[in-house]
Amino acid sequence: MKVIHFITSIDKSGGGTTAYMQLLSTELRHLVNLVIVTGISPNPVKLVGVDIRFFDLSLSRWFKLEKEFRIFLETEQPDIVHINGIWMPQTWLFQKVAQQQGIKVILSPHGMLEPWILNRHPLKKKIGLALYQHKALKRADYIHATAKSELDQIRKLGYHKPAEIVPNGIEITDLKLKTEWQKAQNILFLSRIHPKKGIELLIEAIGQLQNSQLKITIAGEGDQNYVESLTKLCDQKNLSRQFEFTGGVYGQQKWELYHQSDLFVLPTYSENFGIVVAEALATGIPVITTTGTPWQELETENCGWWIELNVANLAHAINEALQLNPEELKGMGMRGKRLVAEKYDIRAVAKDMNAFYANISLNKI
Repeated sequence: MKVIHFITSIDKSGGGTTAYMQLLSTELRHLVNLVIVTGISPNPVKLVGVDIRFFDLSLSRWFKLEKEFRIFLETEQPDIVHINGIWMPQTWLFQKVAQQQGIKVILSPHGMLEPWILNRHPLKKKIGLALYQHKALKRADYIHATAKSELDQIRKLGYHKPAEIVPNGIEITDLKLKTEWQKAQNILFLSRIHPKKGIELLIEAIGQLQNSQLKITIAGEGDQNYVESLTKLCDQKNLSRQFEFTGGVYGQQKWELYHQSDLFVLPTYSENFGIVVAEALATGIPVITTTGTPWQELETENCGWWIELNVANLAHAINEALQLNPEELKGMGMRGKRLVAEKYDIRAVAKDMNAFYANISLNKI
């Protein structure tokens, strides 16, 4: 079976959807004839062993691009086209050309229909819905959601095409568990530096705790002006000595950061999955995140805190973590690792995705 995944960018700055594609493709390529179509970008991530086709996706080339897509799809003749992401006109264009050729299309919003996203730049969203996005969602043959909460939101918005829930996953084969636990002191935030991530609230919460022993590492890339606004906020709160902004971290350096940390905090307003939550759990770190993510299992499996996002709740959860002894933190860490191993191993995720494709090809969905 040939499957073409379309994603507008696989640049390192692309965030969670790029990371998802990088991980999924490493395993999915063993199960299907996989081709990834994406836009030209300065720093694309490496997708080992995957057939990647780069296109100039400039909107000024709209009609040329439509012709290029048509020729490409006629040549490749895939069984399924899988669209990753919304709100970019190019995703609709690729979908439209594919469906004109009778190719079945799956659309993965990747959390981009969550309330926080819809309420950010709402005028642009309304224009996008009117011009192309509503049509794309209505006309897609199938919907892929990464969590029940995401599918519930999609249904709430009136999109009722056949759907499958397949979570995101992580590579756990070579991950090393923490070997030492101590009372929580080193707190890690690792994600894209963006207003959506709630870093200001983390700074405010640390300020309320008035605990000079805490060290908070903020790791990730983002707009330089925004990063500077966060460092200024730390200055204003007299917290500059406690916060370290490291910039982007990758590979072994990233995993070392996890191992050196006692607690992981992702105070995000909205996340359709939050791959960094899974990574932290897999290395044995308790996690604090928000009900804007689908990670209720943090509470049900007793491996972290799942809170309504505000400064008071965040400060309270961090303070609860600070009261735990090393054995209690280790117990939470071990339960988190077990949860990820059982449910979010990328091999299992790729098999579930392949089963989704097989059921589509056999008209079982």
